[in-house]
Amino acid sequence: MNALLIFLYVLLVISSLFLILTVLMHKGKGGGVSDMFGGGLTQAAGSSGVAEHNLNVITIGTLVVWATVIVAIGVLSKFVS
Repeated sequence: MNALLIFLYVLLVISSLFLILTVLMHKGKGGGVSDMFGGGLTQAAGSSGVAEHNLNVITIGTLVVWATVIVAIGVLSKFVS
C-alpha cells in the first residue's frame, strides 16, 4: 500500500503541473496572467475553434485525473496507518 501511495503522490504532482500549464495556455479574456504566459501559445497554434476545443478537452481530462488522485489518496490514507 505504501508504494501505491507514493505512486499516487507522484501522479498528483505531475497532474498538478500539467493542469497549471493547460489552464495558462487558454486564451485570456482581458489580458492578464494567461496572456503573459500562455495566451500567445494558442494564437501561434492557429487560433481556431478546434484548437481551443482540444485544449478544453485536455484540461478537463487532466482535472478529472487530478481530482480522482486526490480522492484516492484521501481514501487510502484513511485505511493505511
